[in-house]
Amino acid sequence: MNSSLRPFDEVRAALLAAAEPLAGFEQVPTAEALGRVLARAQVSGLQVPPLDNSSMDGYAVCAADVAAPGTRLRVGQRIPAGSVGHTLERGTAARIFTGAPIPHGADAVVMQELCAVDGDHVLINHVPRVGEWIRRAGEDIALGATVLAAGARLNPQMLGLAASVGCATLPVFRRLRVALFSTGDELVMPGEPLPPGAIYNSNRYVLRGLLEALGCQVCDLGIVPDSLEATRAALRAAAGSNDLIVTSGGVSMGEEDHIKPAVSAEGRLDSWLVAMKPGKPVAFGRVNDPAGGPGAAFIGLPGNPVSSFVTFILLVRPFVLRAQGVVNCLPKSIPLTAAFDWPRPDRRREFLRARIAEDGRVVLFPNQGPGVLTSTVWADGVIDNPPGQAIAAGDRVSFIPYSELLS
Repeated sequence: MNSSLRPFDEVRAALLAAAEPLAGFEQVPTAEALGRVLARAQVSGLQVPPLDNSSMDGYAVCAADVAAPGTRLRVGQRIPAGSVGHTLERGTAARIFTGAPIPHGADAVVMQELCAVDGDHVLINHVPRVGEWIRRAGEDIALGATVLAAGARLNPQMLGLAASVGCATLPVFRRLRVALFSTGDELVMPGEPLPPGAIYNSNRYVLRGLLEALGCQVCDLGIVPDSLEATRAALRAAAGSNDLIVTSGGVSMGEEDHIKPAVSAEGRLDSWLVAMKPGKPVAFGRVNDPAGGPGAAFIGLPGNPVSSFVTFILLVRPFVLRAQGVVNCLPKSIPLTAAFDWPRPDRRREFLRARIAEDGRVVLFPNQGPGVLTSTVWADGVIDNPPGQAIAAGDRVSFIPYSELLS
């Protein structure tokens, strides 16, 4: 392997080490906290369920009163969910519904399918054991238990859990402010005429969508002309009011690639050639705020559409999540069986666009070129293939689904 290429894991670790979590937090309504990152652990001030309650529609009884199937008991009370019954008299039953508190004196519930109504009595056709169909107080959440850890990225079930212990609001880190622009005089926007030699700017839509899916506030600066002065001006404009600047294009070594000298002039730059395919050139650094503020982190991505997409989901996404306070920000892979041959692997670590077939095996998109954006739509994940490793049909491969990478 070329000694100038830095291993993928080393680059990602360096990015994560530089991702400083945002200072401060804001209190937002729980119903509006989806996708936000919890700034402080949430501790329950109550137990859930608050009382022993029935997990079935049926009859609450004292198990000792039902010695044999066919026992006939008077129904002394009716307890719907949301109400509290009175103490159960021995030799009686209470009609009870799912979620209703168990009355004092009862120690079992017999489901209604095993009972028969007989006027104001009920025939219990099942001998219950003590505790049958009873959910105990606090069996889900104990008083004082930590229900949500700091650094959790809040999903719908987490919001439900917070609501279940009475959290009307939640403390969350503020949203990351990200400036985005593309470089390249060959780029034009959709809807404009396409001159000879020009291409439509797809990266702007992909990267903006990825950033917004991560909960960022995006400042879209559009397309910056291919000049050192214009690039430096865009960086200065972005650094004062954003936490991160993300660009696509201009990070290679060509005469028209101005990102590196512009960032170096406006701050500092670590430029990496990453041992990954696609997406070898990646730039990272920091841009100074002309007004004397903290400035902004900078990540420059390749211009090829697939390279830009892959480097974002594998390198920028973890950085963004960590900067927003997320603790667990690396994607999880699953082992699957290959349904293809890959006899000529690259010396770099490869991320191959693939999807899971109906038989559960992984199939590969036939054209793995860095400009083939259709491969990213066709695929439902990427295969993480080690450097120099050939793949034969039937081999086990490491597959990272989009569900781990796109939100």
